[in-house]
Amino acid sequence: MRFFSLQGKLAVALGAVAFVAAALALALQRWIDAPLLSLLLVVLLLALAVPMLAHALTARTSALFRALAGSVTSFRDGDFSFSIAIDQRDELAELVQAHNELGRVLREERQSLFQRELLLDTVVQNTPTAIVLTEPNGHVVYANVAARQLLNGGRPLQGLQFATVVAESPPAFAQAVTDGGDALFTVALEGEEETFHFSERSFKLQGRLHRLYLIKRMTRELGRQEVATWKKVIRVISHELNNSLAPISSLAHSGRVLSAKGDGTRLGAVFDTIEDRARHLHGFIHGYAEFAKLPNPRIAEVPWRSLLDAIADQFPGITVAPAPEQPSWFDRAQIEQVLINLVKNAHEAGSAAEAITLTAIQRGNETRIEVADRGCGMSEAVLANALLPFYSTKRSGSGLGLALAREIAEAHGGRIALVNRDGGGLSVTLVLPR
Repeated sequence: MRFFSLQGKLAVALGAVAFVAAALALALQRWIDAPLLSLLLVVLLLALAVPMLAHALTARTSALFRALAGSVTSFRDGDFSFSIAIDQRDELAELVQAHNELGRVLREERQSLFQRELLLDTVVQNTPTAIVLTEPNGHVVYANVAARQLLNGGRPLQGLQFATVVAESPPAFAQAVTDGGDALFTVALEGEEETFHFSERSFKLQGRLHRLYLIKRMTRELGRQEVATWKKVIRVISHELNNSLAPISSLAHSGRVLSAKGDGTRLGAVFDTIEDRARHLHGFIHGYAEFAKLPNPRIAEVPWRSLLDAIADQFPGITVAPAPEQPSWFDRAQIEQVLINLVKNAHEAGSAAEAITLTAIQRGNETRIEVADRGCGMSEAVLANALLPFYSTKRSGSGLGLALAREIAEAHGGRIALVNRDGGGLSVTLVLPR
């Protein structure tokens, strides 16, 4: 027990009261020689003195508690500027020190938070991407500079109904907002066509559902990508044409020489080779044409059993998981072509037929179709580029198989994902909305 602790102070005070009471009782007993009267007088004096003593002992403590209560109330209201001075050396002093330390930490945290918010607001306000945040009733609660310039002629958007702003915007933007999700739209600005990427997300803020709209100008980026794509297309086509035209030119010269010599026996082989190269070129050009003119999917109800059986009939030996009971809705011809290409890729990757699995799962609002194999898999560089058009690691590949699969999946509102499997092999998952 410490002397300066509250317990020590209370013990000293009680001991002093007991000592004074005993001394007073003895003095009165000797003075008036009446024990009962002496006791009553001592009790009366203690009844008058003890409350005053208690008030004197607790006055500073009560004031300290009031100060703490007021300071905590200020903390609750967001004011962390209060601190309390104390010169005591007991548990209350430790409590006050802890309180002052808490206030210091809260002040530093708020200052740091304020600086981060200021930095974030500066970044958001100056980003070229238009950002609009709306509350559940559709009123705009936040809009950066780019959003004001793009949607309201530079005037503030806060407090306006976002639906009203959309109604006054170009039809292409209004359609993108109506469709929701992610979309590209093109509008005419200052006499030039501008392409934008629109995205919409929902999240809870302070327990209420808010919507965040992002509008990013994509014209320059798409222009750069378009030029890069055309350069790659030209390189691939030039390479393929040169690989076929060079031998065709050489064989045509050889045929002319053989014809001049009257050696008709060897002309047949020359013409066969020329025909083979021409057939290869025709298939090459046809593949690119098919990719370029991919039609919009014709969505219809598709029973799973018949689709999976059709794939299994074309690739005997592969493992097909049990079909889902409920049918799905998609373009059967397009999805079947994707699955054929994926299973064919699995064979070409060196996987045994029995190690190739085809699985269809319906989960929530998604349908997941997975083709997994135990082939050679892909390196990280190949995985990063496998879905790009014209990218191929095969000697005679066109680089359109997986790109076409991605095009079909995205046309259905879905996506495709590739990942290497533990133990070797590749897993390709086609995710479609149900």
